[in-house]
Amino acid sequence: MTRYIRNTLILVKPETVIGTDAVPTGVADACLVATMSITPLDANNVDRDLVRGYFGSSEQLVGTASVKVGFSVELAGSGTAVTPPQWGDLLLGCAAAEALLATPNRVEYTPVSTGLKTLTIYYYDDGVLHKLVGSMGNAKLSAKVGERPMLTFDFIGLDAGISAATATGTFTAWRTPVVMTKLNVVDITIGSTYAVGALTGGTVYPSTGLTMDLGNSVKFKALLSNESVDVTDRDTVGHMDLELTAAQEVTFMATVKSNALQSVALTIGTVAGNKIIVFNPSVQLINPTKGELNGVRLLGYDLRMVPTPSGSGNDEWRLVTQ
Repeated sequence: MTRYIRNTLILVKPETVIGTDAVPTGVADACLVATMSITPLDANNVDRDLVRGYFGSSEQLVGTASVKVGFSVELAGSGTAVTPPQWGDLLLGCAAAEALLATPNRVEYTPVSTGLKTLTIYYYDDGVLHKLVGSMGNAKLSAKVGERPMLTFDFIGLDAGISAATATGTFTAWRTPVVMTKLNVVDITIGSTYAVGALTGGTVYPSTGLTMDLGNSVKFKALLSNESVDVTDRDTVGHMDLELTAAQEVTFMATVKSNALQSVALTIGTVAGNKIIVFNPSVQLINPTKGELNGVRLLGYDLRMVPTPSGSGNDEWRLVTQ
């Protein structure tokens, strides 16, 4: 019987106990994904390499193994300023913390280095269920002109079994994103400050949008008595392309050469409940490049999001929904 890629369903739920199945359900935990992939057994196979008096290969033994899952979701608010968006649980599995705050009502996500959370992932592949527990991962943000803002996740989890099973999902809590257009955003803002749900100051520059990679180092660890997945480090990077005047390009080059740090922000959406602020307080611009868009000069910069020098860390990025 033919099986179809479009009949894939992914359920994700944070774990109370690391590595213990959180039992996600289609009603509460279905992910509205745009693309997806799975490596059902990422094994370190052991080659027997036997010598038997003639040519020929030997079989391999399945060794330590994990499961990898990747998918993309639309970046949109929850519809209510203080209610976490549906993708919030996914970020929790990427070494992030969630804070529900008031005055004004908002939800903030920031990186953490301790107290990391894990996820249970059910991947239904049109009749076959792959279970992952103890899952952790990395996320990439893409918010480019003329496109939907997206978050792309890559998770590694422990193999909790495979079985013949089907399920259905409920997606009503997933909201529709805005398209990255002039009417729907406040463009790249450099030099602003963020406090209690608002950006102040800074200069807005015309851009093609922002990409950001949280840069989590996700490792599968296998010991004789236990297996686990851990995030062991973080190296957050990004990229932006700006339309600059000649004088501004000269100023930006001086910034690059001086290794200066400055904030970079982008606001997606203008309506309460579907407004998202991406804020990076301490960014180094590196690797300037010259590009073009329809014959117009653009200046590209790779971004290194580093902890604020005067702070205590875990502040390279902030995602705010309000």
